[in-house]
Amino acid sequence: MSIAATRPADTATTVPPGRRAALDWRIRFAVLSLIWGFSFLFIKVGTQGYAPFQVTFGRLLFGTAVLAAAMAVKRERLPRGARTWGHLTVAAFLLNALPFSLFAYAELTIPSTLAGICNATSPLWGMVLSLVALSEDRPTRRRVAGLGLGFLGVLTVLGAWQGFQGLDVTGTVMALLASLSYPVGWIYVRRTLAGTGRSHLSLTGAQLLLATVQLAVVTPLFTSLPHHLPLVPLLAVAALGALGTGLAVLIQYGLVAEVGPTTAQMVTYFIPVIAAAAGVAILDESLTWSTPVGAIVVLAGAALTQARPKSAARDRARPRAATKRTTP
Repeated sequence: MSIAATRPADTATTVPPGRRAALDWRIRFAVLSLIWGFSFLFIKVGTQGYAPFQVTFGRLLFGTAVLAAAMAVKRERLPRGARTWGHLTVAAFLLNALPFSLFAYAELTIPSTLAGICNATSPLWGMVLSLVALSEDRPTRRRVAGLGLGFLGVLTVLGAWQGFQGLDVTGTVMALLASLSYPVGWIYVRRTLAGTGRSHLSLTGAQLLLATVQLAVVTPLFTSLPHHLPLVPLLAVAALGALGTGLAVLIQYGLVAEVGPTTAQMVTYFIPVIAAAAGVAILDESLTWSTPVGAIVVLAGAALTQARPKSAARDRARPRAATKRTTP
């Protein structure tokens, strides 16, 4: 659900000069926050009528349909090359099939509010993994402090001082593993698919298609066909796929292209707030003081882990500025 959750390549596109989007980026940013924030509610409602794997399969199916339509409108083609498809198969598992399924299973036993907060730990996991896997990422005091603060927030959300009483350990661990799966996938994609020059829409469409195929194989092995199709859960799954997995990706690309990945990534910090509000207001989920307090601490820590030294920002800006000056 985070900003890079389904982004197959760690490269940003740019908006052509003189061309503006129909809607102001702030409006699209708010819409994206709402869509991804409500996704945890959609998962909860979907699992009330269908098995978790069925919810995930439906989500991917509807999401792939939206991207296929977008590709048809823009006359995009699927990528070529066995090597690319091989890397996309792994990316589809790590960024879509695995985390989507884990969240669906987690919400059988934990509230959507807690699942949304667990999702916000992805930047924390990402920092830990990037320090090990990406040599260009160096730890700073601020980022290490953010990491410690973030995990302190997780312990606050879980009520560690009470011995985790009333907490479903299995469901919570599944949600945390789902949030861990995203940065693992990002790092894999960054090492294998970044800088390929291929269209983001084409790569993501192929990635979701592969994830759908993966769930089409797995789902019949662990579930049976439902005897009836409950309407409200079905609508929730359709919204989860078409909006939370399909439309959201298209909005995300537009934001990254227009305002850059740093600003677009700020959507991550609104998701747990919206997820908590939706869970309490619509699903009547309970909320103790430790949940919102811990969530704030988690988000503060996550924000610190994303901070970069000013000198590094200037270094990254210099090549871009030089390129801009030499462009006719």
